[in-house]
Amino acid sequence: MSDIRFNRWLHQSGTGGVYQDSSGNIGIGTSTPASHLDLGGGNVRSHNIHSTGIVTSVSGFSGNLTGNVTGNVTGNLTGDVTGNVTGNVTGQISGIQTSITVGQTFLKETYVGIGSTTQRVGVNTAIGTLIYNTTTGNLEAFGLDGWVNVKTLNTYSGITATGGVVNDYTDGDISYRAHIFTSTGTFQVTELSTDYPNTVDYVLIAGGGGGGYGDYGAGGGGAGGYRTGSAVPVSVASYTVTIGAGGAGGSSDPTSGGGQGWNSDINFPSPITSTGGGGGAGSNYPQPSGQEAQSGGSGGGGGYGLATAGSGNTPPTSPPQGNPGGAGQSGGGGGGGGGAGGAADNAGYRNGSAGGNGASNTFAFGPTNPVTYAGGGGGGSHSASPDAGGAGGPGGGGAGGPSNGGAGGDATPGTGSGGGGAGGAASTDYVGGNGAGGLAILRYQIGTAQQGTAKATGGYISFTPTTTVHSFHSSGTFTITDSSLTSVNYLVVAGGGGGGLSWGPQPGTGGGGGGGGFRSGSSLPVSDASPYTVTIGSGGAGRRFDQGGGRGTNGSTSTFSTITSAGGGAGGGHSTGALDGGSGGGGAGGSAGGNGNTPPVSPSQGNSGGSGHSPVTTFGGNTGAGGGGGAGGSGSNANANVGGAGGPGATSSITGVSVTYAGGGGGGGAGGGLGGAGGGGKAGSNNNPGPPVGRSLPGGTNTGGGGGGRAGTPKGDRDEEISGHGGSGIVIISYPT
Repeated sequence: MSDIRFNRWLHQSGTGGVYQDSSGNIGIGTSTPASHLDLGGGNVRSHNIHSTGIVTSVSGFSGNLTGNVTGNVTGNLTGDVTGNVTGNVTGQISGIQTSITVGQTFLKETYVGIGSTTQRVGVNTAIGTLIYNTTTGNLEAFGLDGWVNVKTLNTYSGITATGGVVNDYTDGDISYRAHIFTSTGTFQVTELSTDYPNTVDYVLIAGGGGGGYGDYGAGGGGAGGYRTGSAVPVSVASYTVTIGAGGAGGSSDPTSGGGQGWNSDINFPSPITSTGGGGGAGSNYPQPSGQEAQSGGSGGGGGYGLATAGSGNTPPTSPPQGNPGGAGQSGGGGGGGGGAGGAADNAGYRNGSAGGNGASNTFAFGPTNPVTYAGGGGGGSHSASPDAGGAGGPGGGGAGGPSNGGAGGDATPGTGSGGGGAGGAASTDYVGGNGAGGLAILRYQIGTAQQGTAKATGGYISFTPTTTVHSFHSSGTFTITDSSLTSVNYLVVAGGGGGGLSWGPQPGTGGGGGGGGFRSGSSLPVSDASPYTVTIGSGGAGRRFDQGGGRGTNGSTSTFSTITSAGGGAGGGHSTGALDGGSGGGGAGGSAGGNGNTPPVSPSQGNSGGSGHSPVTTFGGNTGAGGGGGAGGSGSNANANVGGAGGPGATSSITGVSVTYAGGGGGGGAGGGLGGAGGGGKAGSNNNPGPPVGRSLPGGTNTGGGGGGRAGTPKGDRDEEISGHGGSGIVIISYPT
């Protein structure tokens, strides 16, 4: 084949050209090529440049390189790289004069910016990943245990407020503070936030209705109205929070229905009201007559012969605040009360139906500790066989009375649930269960720096602006987790004493139970060497008619560390004197009260009970009995036929709110004495020679209050508890946060 030989190849216009010298070097744009391929200037464009060796340049490459480069690049790369760089970079990257920036993240000569986000990285996050979380104000790192706070960089702060029992918790990245009210109080906003919304979320629950009374299946009480809302604006102001009491169980008239629960309110600029639950219908064999079921937040259940159930959501709200009760049946079954989470079923022919379900909420303790509130009371049953009454609705509803006769169960305190309806077999009347008082919860967002950190575990943990509080409502263990905690403040309240009973022509009347021993103090030495057992004393039992007249029983002791509080003394009854205790029981008619501060401690843990009136009248049930002693004062002596009031309890602000504990129970008589402030139960009254009027009330749960005494005439052979049982005690421990 012939050769083609040239040393210059020009365009037809005679310009430009490709040159080749005698060494075989080719130049484009240059007539003196210095390498095998010498580009005198301009751009090279190719879909791909493949090299098994190295492409080099004396003075560097300039201009644009478009397409893929496969192989090694040695030398300086000046200009923008658009697309992906895949492979290893060996050696130093130098010559970057300002920064490398990816979104908000950047790398500079003397510092690194990691940017900010409101969300944590998702699945497959690398160990050691750092973010700045703008929601929490924290620098956070991802480790083997997940995301942890490295450092708080911005001390965001929410609303500052007081009132109720305070609890802090975290929901995802957001910290909340909840104020929990189980009694009427004030939510006081003292300072607004500049970082978070000045709004609150709320739950508001009214008092539950009482269960019906009677000798067949009576209706269960309806739950108190249950309302929730979010983002309610607040300002620096005081907002009254009113907590409705539960309705009393039907107790005196054979046709008596349960009492209506009381309304709860929050006095926002546009006030919020939840309506009390409807009382359950009474029952009376063989003539069905009396009080029908009542409507309310949730409706009460119907009873035997009074089958119509009460309506819920009355008056109407949106969303609805409750549901209707279940209908009663002619065979004797009582309907359950409606609950916040659902209506009650209708009763079976003889069997009471369960109360309606309550509603679950996380505002108080966070998403990991939901609490169900506002369950309906169960309906009572009727049969000669001992079948159970309808179950109380989840959320604290009281159980219905059994078919062969029995009182309806009380609702769980502080839940707004309905009391259970009485059950019976037509020969004896039984009382309905009491509805529970309501509840309010207000919560708002706070900064991480505001959130308290506990130095121990055990009990319900809450925070005041300066202290951490552990409240034990039942026995448990207090375990120190931070060795810097070496002393604590404490409140130890024992169970209250049960009230006494006298009936018929027996001499004397039933005295009120004494309040549980009340001991408080500060700077009690503690250590992390071993856990501390916390014991909560139960309330002493009241007296039942089938036991005959007599005194109640003492409450049980409560203990923490070296502190022991004695149970309240029993109220005296027929032929039995009152007993000594933390506070002494009230004396029966004609008898002295028991001594307080027994065994003796300093400061005193309680006071003496009041004396019954002397002489005793011919019909002993009309003679007044003494009130039980309270932690804050002695029980009152009785008048001729009116029982003495229970002694007042003592107050403590260990939780950040002033609360009164360990009041004495009222003494029985023709007119029953009032319970002392701090959970003392009111005494039942007697109106001889007619039927008894008014049920004796128990001491308040977790107050150590004494039970109310009683005098009366039994109707038939009823065996329900007549004098009030004592309230359980409580232990509270606090220390600086």
